[in-house]
Amino acid sequence: MSQRILIVDDEESILTLLQYNLDQAGFETVTATDGKIAFELASEKDFDLIVLDLMLPEMDGLEVCKSLRQLKIATPILMLTAKDEEFDKVLGLELGADDYLTKPFSPREVTARVRAILRRSAVAPAKKDDEQENTKIILGDVHIFPENYEIFLHGEALELTPKEFELLMYLTNHPGRVLTRDQLLNAVWNYEFVGDTRIVDVHISHLREKIEPNTKKPVYIKTVRGLGYKLEMPIRHD
Repeated sequence: MSQRILIVDDEESILTLLQYNLDQAGFETVTATDGKIAFELASEKDFDLIVLDLMLPEMDGLEVCKSLRQLKIATPILMLTAKDEEFDKVLGLELGADDYLTKPFSPREVTARVRAILRRSAVAPAKKDDEQENTKIILGDVHIFPENYEIFLHGEALELTPKEFELLMYLTNHPGRVLTRDQLLNAVWNYEFVGDTRIVDVHISHLREKIEPNTKKPVYIKTVRGLGYKLEMPIRHD
């Protein structure tokens, strides 16, 4: 069955170009020309990925992205932006977008980026009948249930974006190891954001705000000056 992609852009020429190339690549596509319609479609129907322009009438792309994440809709989002400011890129990722692409872009680049996102999209793995459903990772006061994509602090559920969860899982899989920003970019985002290691810093900052008792003196995710980050707290599996 073809994977379904929602394409959202108010420029007819770009919308037509994206739809044609993604259809040719074997995807099933649905289009929208404003943010409000896009939000309604994405919240009511199932899509494997959303290609979402930043500047839209009714609701802009950032508001659509933020609203979907507030509804706990984890559909991967590729944000399109005509702006080249780092602030816009980082803000989009902070609000839950999985990736961004700056206009102008080539159709081949869009198709490649879509495929890359779908390969690494955060979808909880199906459990086997013989697996223990209560398997968890204990990191101090933080309890992580990988199969369910759930995390609790002092028994209270935390809301992590898919990328924040993937980043935390990668860190827990490499305890005590110093991981550079480039390593984390390649592992979690699956390709290099040339010169955009700020993306890692933003996600680390958000993780710390959610799990650290004191973000100024983190006990879980430590900064190794000049190198990157490491998970220092011992972990155990129950």
